[in-house]
Amino acid sequence: MATETQGQNDTLSLLNTAIDVLDLAKESTGATPARAAFTSASALLTLIKVRFLPIYVGRLSANVRRTRR
Repeated sequence: MATETQGQNDTLSLLNTAIDVLDLAKESTGATPARAAFTSASALLTLIKVRFLPIYVGRLSANVRRTRR
């Protein structure tokens, strides 16, 4: 279980980093098509993160309940 939790933490960290990088790229470019592409990619990764988070939190709370017994 610890390995699975670490993998989930790594996935969330990776998603957050990718979103931050895309936001920086969007701010640093002046080309409208590039900004649109960075915005779309960032929004897609945010949706993936939001969809992934309830699964992660549910498994995390199940692990906490198991360890308290």
